[in-house]
Amino acid sequence: MTMRRLLLGTCLLLPAWNLPARAAPEITVLESQDPVLRLGRFAFEGGRTLDLSVGIGSAAHHRAGDPVDIVYTLSDRGPNIACGDAEPVTGLPAARICAADPKGRLYPVPDYAPTLYGVRLLPAERRFQVFESIALKTRDGRPITGLTNPLPGRTEQPLDGQGRKLAHDVSAIDAEGLIRLPDGTAWIGEENGPSLVQVAPDGRIRRRVVPAGTAGEFSGAGYEVVEGLPAILARRQSNRGIESIAGTPDGATLYTVLQNPLANPDAAAYRAARNTRLLRYDPADNRVTGEWVYQLDAPQSFRNDPSDKQNDPRISEMSWLGPDRLLVLERTEKTTKLYEVRLGGATDILGSSWDEAATAPSLEQRNDLAGTEVTPLAKRLVLDSAEHLELPGKLEGVAVLPDRTLMLINDDDFGIGSERTKIVLVRGVLD
Repeated sequence: MTMRRLLLGTCLLLPAWNLPARAAPEITVLESQDPVLRLGRFAFEGGRTLDLSVGIGSAAHHRAGDPVDIVYTLSDRGPNIACGDAEPVTGLPAARICAADPKGRLYPVPDYAPTLYGVRLLPAERRFQVFESIALKTRDGRPITGLTNPLPGRTEQPLDGQGRKLAHDVSAIDAEGLIRLPDGTAWIGEENGPSLVQVAPDGRIRRRVVPAGTAGEFSGAGYEVVEGLPAILARRQSNRGIESIAGTPDGATLYTVLQNPLANPDAAAYRAARNTRLLRYDPADNRVTGEWVYQLDAPQSFRNDPSDKQNDPRISEMSWLGPDRLLVLERTEKTTKLYEVRLGGATDILGSSWDEAATAPSLEQRNDLAGTEVTPLAKRLVLDSAEHLELPGKLEGVAVLPDRTLMLINDDDFGIGSERTKIVLVRGVLD
C-alpha cells in the first residue's frame, strides 16, 4: 500500500482567492500488472535490450456521466529516443546509431499507433485495470503512426531502431491531451502541428485543426485538415507544441495551451521565454474566441530537479474546473505543480499585435510585461509534487473525478528508462 498524508505547499498569487487552511491531502498510488501494458523487448544490435511497456499516461480525462471509477487515458507517439540521448539508452555510440541524422529521433516500434485507453480505478486493491483500447485511424480505418509530419524546416527526422531514415508520415499524430465526450467522440491536443484533433468513437480522425496558412503541409493526410488556430502557433519549437486540452462537459468550448513559449522570432527566444499562450476554441464555428498569457515558473523553483534553463518547465495537461476556470499541470522531468487559473482579470490578446509575426520585440521576448498593458493569468498553487515524495516523476495527465478527487498519471516513456505507469489519487486539494 502506498498512502501518505503530507503537508500541502500552496502559493496564492491572487489576493481574492485567500482560502482557509486545508488538512493535508490523502494520496493513494495505484499500479498494474495488466498484460496489455507489455509491449515486448527490443534489442539494439550490439547494444542494450529494452523491456518496453505501453505508456498510457500522456493525458487523462473523466467523462461527464461516467462512474467515478472510470477514466480515459492516452498514449503518445510510441517509444522514441532523441539522438542526443541515444548513447546511454541504446548502449551504442550516438555517432553510430544516429549517423543518418545526429539531430533525428529513434523509433524502435515505428508502426505503433497512438491509442485511447479506458481505465477502471480499483483503489481498494491499489491497482488499475485497462478495459478498452482504441487505436487512432485515418478516415478509411488505417491505423496512423506517431512519426513526425513533413513540416519543412520545423520537424525532426525519424529513424528506425537500426538508425535508418524513415519517411515522414503526413497522417501521423503525436497525441498528448484528451477529453472524451458523452457521445463517445474525443478531442486530442497534438504536438507536431500543433493541432487539435477530433476523433470518432471508433478512433477514426474526423478533422485536424491546424494554424492558419499550414493546411497545405498536410496535403494527403487520410482525414480532413482545416485551418482554425492563429498562424503564429506555427512558430512552435519542435517537440514543444500542444500537450493539453480541456473543455466543458458537453464539448461546446475547448481550451488549450502551448507546452512552451513559441520560437518567436527564433529558438533563442523560446529558450529564454516565460510567456506561453492559452486559447479558448469554439469547435462548432472552428474559431478561437480568446487568447491569454500564461507565465511559466522559474526553473529553479522546481525543487526535485531545479535548473537554470527556462525551457525546462512546460505545460503537459489541463482540466476544466468551471466556466473559464482551469487546472493547469506545469512540470519538469521530476517535479509537477498544479495551478488553478481563472481567465477573468487577465488580458485577452486575441487578434492583437502580439499575434502578428512582425511585432518586435515579440511576446516571447517580453518576460517582463510592465508597460505592455497585458495582464497575464493569475495562478494559485494547488499541489506541488516536491511536497509528496511518493509521487512519480513526469506526471503528464490529470483528471477531476466527480467527488473532486484528482487523478494523476505519469508518462513512463514506454519503459525506455525502466519506469512503469502509476495512477495517483489525491483527495482534499480541490474546493
